[in-house]
Amino acid sequence: MLSGLLLLPTVASASVLWKGDFETGNMSQWNKVEMVNSNRLLVEADRVREGSYAMRVQVDQGDKPIQASGNRNELVYVDASLMNGGGEGAERYYSWSTLFDESYPSASTWQVFTQWHHTGLTGSPPMEFYVFGEELRMRVGGERAQDVWKAPLQRGVWNDFVVHVKWSADPGVGFVEMFHNGQQVVPLTPMATLYPGQGVYVKQGLYRNETIAPQGVVFHDGFTVATDLADVLSPAQPAATAAY
Repeated sequence: MLSGLLLLPTVASASVLWKGDFETGNMSQWNKVEMVNSNRLLVEADRVREGSYAMRVQVDQGDKPIQASGNRNELVYVDASLMNGGGEGAERYYSWSTLFDESYPSASTWQVFTQWHHTGLTGSPPMEFYVFGEELRMRVGGERAQDVWKAPLQRGVWNDFVVHVKWSADPGVGFVEMFHNGQQVVPLTPMATLYPGQGVYVKQGLYRNETIAPQGVVFHDGFTVATDLADVLSPAQPAATAAY
């Protein structure tokens, strides 16, 4: 499906709405930084998936940069067109890469590394990617959330994600589709992807249950938002991407 896209030239496109790929050498592409100390979110060149920079995220037990549950250090990106209910019916493609450090802890509880948070104050995010024990999981649906994908957690290697979503509170309108490391792992699946009347915004970093004691370190790179699939395919992704 959609084969041959890797043959398209890598050029700037009007379909790219935003990049949070750290190629500025800092976190200025993002709207907000939530961290307890300057060493928790670091833009560095030591471990990158593409380009020259990626972000190293560290969470220690007790890290609470905001008055909310769990421990976290995260960046925030707000797509104004998806706020205040304006996202109803909007279609987006998202891509990014994540690497879990070799020391990443295993815990039988949640550790969220990328989430689309709703604008309301209660309930689970409409879409989130998290670690539970030795599994990566994708959860979608808000108040009727369900895990739509699971895969073994592998440390020390990059995971490439492409997510295709239509934002809607109507399960007959909204849908999700997801690719992991160049392979479709969630077929286009109709479901509600918004809470009624609410919007969503992106948070990326690490947010986890406060009962987890060991330090957690994860790396993120290349976050891109677009309205066309071809513009979220990273040149760093493996040849299997052609299966899209």
